[in-house]
Amino acid sequence: MTGAAGQFDGKVVLITGGTRGLGREMAYAFAARGARLVISGRTPETCREIAEDITWRTGSEAIGIACHMANWDAIAGLVDSAYERFGALDCVINNAGISPTYDRLVGVSEELWDKTIGVNLKGPFRLTTLAGERMKAAGAGTIVNISSVASIRPAAGWLPYSAAKAGLNALTEGFAQALGPEVRVNCVVCGAFQTDIASSWDETATAQRMKDTTALERVGRPAEIVGAAMYLAGDDSGYTTGALLRVDGGRV
Repeated sequence: MTGAAGQFDGKVVLITGGTRGLGREMAYAFAARGARLVISGRTPETCREIAEDITWRTGSEAIGIACHMANWDAIAGLVDSAYERFGALDCVINNAGISPTYDRLVGVSEELWDKTIGVNLKGPFRLTTLAGERMKAAGAGTIVNISSVASIRPAAGWLPYSAAKAGLNALTEGFAQALGPEVRVNCVVCGAFQTDIASSWDETATAQRMKDTTALERVGRPAEIVGAAMYLAGDDSGYTTGALLRVDGGRV
C-alpha cells in the first residue's frame, strides 16, 4: 500500500460506493493508515459487514451507512449520521458510480439516463454541498471525486456515463472555487481497473484494447488507485485544488 502508517490518524473519511471495487480498496487502505471510516453503499448488510471487517483487520473504527446516491434526501441523512457518530468529516470520496449498458443510443430510456446522472452527478453534487459547507465552517477538509477517462474520451457505447462524469469534472473545478480556501476539491480520472465489474469483460479483447490504447498496455490493479487518492486527500497536496489527475495507464 501507498503512504505511511499513521498518515491519516484520527481523520474521518467517508467513501461512497465503499463496499466494492475501487471504493473498497481505498477504504481498507485509508483504515490501515489510521483513518476512521464511513462506508456507504446501497445494501445495509454489506455496508455493515465491510465496516466490521475493516475494524477487525486494521483496528480502525468504521461504520457502514446505506445510502442511494441518487436520493437527494437520503444524502442529507448520510451526512448527519456521519457527524452524529464522529463529530466531523475530514475527507469525502465521491466514488459511487454506475455505467448501464445499452445496445444503441435510441434505446437509452429516460430511466437509464436519470439513473446514470443521478448516481454519478446529482449524488456527488448534493454530498459535496452538504459535507463541504460543514468542512468549510470547521476550517479544513478535502473532497476527492472519482471520475473516468470516459469523461474526456466519450464514445457511443457510454454517452450518458460520459456526460455524467464530464459534469463531475466540472463540479470539481467549481467546488474548488466555492469551498476554498478551507476545503480542497480534486478529482481522479480513472482508466480501466480490474475490479469485480471486469469479470464481464472479454479477457482477450480487453488485453488487446489496453495494448492499443494505453502507454502501459494493461488494465490497472485496484491497489494502484490508492496512491492518487491518498495524495489528494492528504496534506502533501496542500497547494492542489480543482485538479484532474489522470490514473489511466497513459490513455492515448
